[in-house]
Amino acid sequence: MTDAVTAQGTGRIAAPGLLDRERIIARAGFNRWLVPPAAVAVHLCIGMAYGLSVYWLPLSRAIGGSKSLACPAGTGLLDILFTRSCDWPVTYLLFTFTLAIVFLGASAALWGGWLERVGPRKAGVVAALCWGGGYIIAALGVTLHQLWLIWLGLGLIGGVGLGLGYISPVSTLIKWFPDRRGMATGMAIMGFGGGAMIGAPLANYLMTLFDPVGAHNVAMTFLITGILYFVVISIGAFGYRIPPEGWQPEGWTPPAHTGRPMIARGHVHLRMAPRTVQFWLIWAVLCLNVSAGIGVLAMASPMLQEIFAGKLIGAPDVGFTQLNAAQRAAVAAIAAGFAGLLSLFNIAGRFFWASLSDHIGRKNTYTTFFILGMIVYAGASFAAAAGSKALFVLCLCIALSMYGGGFSTIPAYLADIFGTKFVGAIHGLLLTAWSTAGVIGPLLVGFIRDAQIAAGVPRAAVYNRTLLILAGLLFLGLIANLLIRPLSAKWFMKEEEVVPHIETATGPATPSASLSNGIDRGGFTTGALLAWLGIGIPIAWGVYQTLKSVVKMFQ
Repeated sequence: MTDAVTAQGTGRIAAPGLLDRERIIARAGFNRWLVPPAAVAVHLCIGMAYGLSVYWLPLSRAIGGSKSLACPAGTGLLDILFTRSCDWPVTYLLFTFTLAIVFLGASAALWGGWLERVGPRKAGVVAALCWGGGYIIAALGVTLHQLWLIWLGLGLIGGVGLGLGYISPVSTLIKWFPDRRGMATGMAIMGFGGGAMIGAPLANYLMTLFDPVGAHNVAMTFLITGILYFVVISIGAFGYRIPPEGWQPEGWTPPAHTGRPMIARGHVHLRMAPRTVQFWLIWAVLCLNVSAGIGVLAMASPMLQEIFAGKLIGAPDVGFTQLNAAQRAAVAAIAAGFAGLLSLFNIAGRFFWASLSDHIGRKNTYTTFFILGMIVYAGASFAAAAGSKALFVLCLCIALSMYGGGFSTIPAYLADIFGTKFVGAIHGLLLTAWSTAGVIGPLLVGFIRDAQIAAGVPRAAVYNRTLLILAGLLFLGLIANLLIRPLSAKWFMKEEEVVPHIETATGPATPSASLSNGIDRGGFTTGALLAWLGIGIPIAWGVYQTLKSVVKMFQ
């Protein structure tokens, strides 16, 4: 693809299309601080994947109303997918989230190379169509009471939107902020962690506006939020710009000249990255870190309720199985605040740890994750056994900050090892580790819990061993991280190989001095401030809603 295409047989030059990569190359006067708010806006929308659980209980009573109408004993999967006569079990609704995470990783891996060719704007618009359209298909599924349509909409199609929306800003931000790689990706991926913090209370609010009988309220909420997410993601996608080839911040010295061995001096081609040991070691690092964290996220609410039960409401001698209906409701409300608090630390960790990695290095950051993680997971097990609510909450909040930090640090880690030329596509391949962890973590925690309960272990103690096993996963991750070394020179593209890629992706290479002149000299301007306010206001509202719930936990 070139900057312009000669119209066949006419000799005229056709202008690039509205979504083409050439259309979004920044010109003189552009402020790079306008790009992160666009990325955060996209991630705040797709981050609602973490908040889909707010829909499961209402949907499990879609026909029964106040109480689920169970399917007859022996009803198989195919019958449940197509039935219109009984309610869906929560287990099958939960599988929607698993599908979404699996297809997130698969789509990022399959189409990461395509994204690098066509640019982030076109990929972002496709993400808007898939994620927003997935909600609309799910609304139809709720209306017709067809579970397969919910799986198709929010699971498969929505999962593709998640994958493309997640990786679309990554390589763009890394190229705009080569001086602050960790901070840049932390700003964007922070949004994914905050999506549920905004989307979950918004969904609850919308569901209360409609008739609560049946599932009409869920269908209408799906429809409204689907349209809203499509609009916001599209606005974010049109806010993307890419720097001219060779651009770099004025006065910045590329790290390749600093002698730091863990920062690449060249670029590794997409097809070569999976052939390196370093790729699979980083894959293991991400998978093991995410498996531990996502296992806690999946069971955060029941974990707090079962371990502390009556202690949460001033009845320290009342165990979980002894709670009456009113006490269960009060405990569940407090546990919801705990889940919100974990989300808040998940968000903060994405920015804090990624920014810190700019100063201490990615490998050292992940070493910190694993060593500190083992300590806090073991500490949480001790706190559960000792009945210390404050220590338990503190340990898991720190753990979830490093779970989020792992996501935001990994793109910069990849850029350090493999260079920036194909980092978006390589990141897409690596997200299959997230898909794998999304299955391993929740299944591991759930299986061990069920086995402990079946063995007669008291509810307050069923997670003690689980938390120690999660610490063991982090030990394996520490070993993988320590084994990562700089790539040999044989893996990097030669200079004559880089130029054809530049011409294919962005048009003929042009001297960087003329293209970079005048770009990003405006600093944090009024326009940039307004863009940040546009995402800051909903984030502040989400934080407020979360803190209101958290206060109940310690009253």
